[in-house]
Amino acid sequence: INDTHPTMVIPELIRLLVKKGINMDKAIDIVSSMCAYTNHTILAEALEKWPVDLFSRLLPRIYQIVEEINRRFLIQVREQYPGDEEKVRQMAVIYDGQVHMARLAIVGGYSVNGVAQLHTEILKKQTLKDFYEMTPEKFNNKTNGITQRRFLLHGNPLLADWVTEYAGDGWITDLPKIEKIAKLADDTQAQKEFMEIKYKNKVRLAKYIKEHNGIDVDPNSIFDVQVKRLHEYKRQNLNALNIIAEYNALLEDPNMEFQPKTYVFAAKAAPGYYLAKQIIKMIWALGEEIKKNPVISKKLQVFFLEDYRVTLSELLMPAAEVSEQISLAGTEASGTGNMKLMLNGALTLGTLDGANVEIKEQVGKNNIFIFGMTTEEVLAKKAQGYRPEEYVNNNEVIRKALNKMYSGINGCAFEEVANTLKYKDPYMVLADFDAYQSAQQYVSECYKDPAKWNNMSLYNIAGAGVFSADRAVDEYAKNIWKLTK
Repeated sequence: INDTHPTMVIPELIRLLVKKGINMDKAIDIVSSMCAYTNHTILAEALEKWPVDLFSRLLPRIYQIVEEINRRFLIQVREQYPGDEEKVRQMAVIYDGQVHMARLAIVGGYSVNGVAQLHTEILKKQTLKDFYEMTPEKFNNKTNGITQRRFLLHGNPLLADWVTEYAGDGWITDLPKIEKIAKLADDTQAQKEFMEIKYKNKVRLAKYIKEHNGIDVDPNSIFDVQVKRLHEYKRQNLNALNIIAEYNALLEDPNMEFQPKTYVFAAKAAPGYYLAKQIIKMIWALGEEIKKNPVISKKLQVFFLEDYRVTLSELLMPAAEVSEQISLAGTEASGTGNMKLMLNGALTLGTLDGANVEIKEQVGKNNIFIFGMTTEEVLAKKAQGYRPEEYVNNNEVIRKALNKMYSGINGCAFEEVANTLKYKDPYMVLADFDAYQSAQQYVSECYKDPAKWNNMSLYNIAGAGVFSADRAVDEYAKNIWKLTK
């Protein structure tokens, strides 16, 4: 059960078995020994729920079976936690007029896994705490993986050929063998060759942007890339707020020392997610306004590329030098874009969230740019009562950036985006802003030293082996599905 969407398989399969003459007890036992649930989110609002009146009207027999699963399960809960009706509220499959699909997936199956070490720990300690305490044996971790055959061999043929030249072609089917590249990290000639490959990939992306956006891009600038679903928790608005701050600084002093940067965004938003679409529009407007300034646009460019898809990612990821993985700690389950980008030699600028924690373990703290609050610090700040207005009142850079949103970017005000940050800030953009800005400044300093930068990039490529989908599938096969060769 890959996320909650296919959870209906549990009652439907029970229905079919009962229809074939198998009694309910045995049907439930059979299905519960067949189904395993992979959780992909720690956001409560993303755990799927359906109104009872709709569910029971459209699927009356299925609903009867869900009721029976819930009845049996609550008997177990009340036996294990007598008198604790709060447990019932937190764990019931049907409660308060809703069918909770994640709970059904847990109750109706034999395994529950998260998709990164940190994610799984949060599931056990917070999101699914009650279920973990009741059935700890069900819970396990399977960190996500990516296919190197798509995102390096196919998507970045120049780098793929270069890796094969130095490390052999074993990495194509056994990605950990790419670790041989680490021996080249201090090799001046290898660094030069890698830098030339990265430059050619940047020129390739610049050509695409020229063709689709009609703008010339400086391939000698830092290519800072944030490509992922547009959602407030992923904090594209933090990235944008910093860009506005940099733009404001350049407006005040166009001659200030500034490492040229090209910020590239690509994302899709849910159809009804109004604020996400406003953030997209704001980033686009920012790029439009900056390109009209002939002085500043030589130092700073911003692009929001439309229609994000795998084929576009195959242009973006080989060209990327900075990989933006800046979600609020404790909100991103895992991420796979972070893995694809590191495999292509981009350096992660990120929080200790999702698989970033494991990327740091693989590459070492000196080969990744980590900033911001930890999950524990986020929880502590929430418990204290987070007040974003305090950051606005005490930080002139933030205040000026928000004022820019209010006054207008390319002739359009973004009041809703600014108000959300100023008065609500659900994902603590303002709390992490200073740390993020400092990290961005450190990125620029490191980039001025090509030997250091390329050394870091090569260690990232060498450390990507554990993030292969081959490893992930093998773990599922052995530890959850119990398959034998």
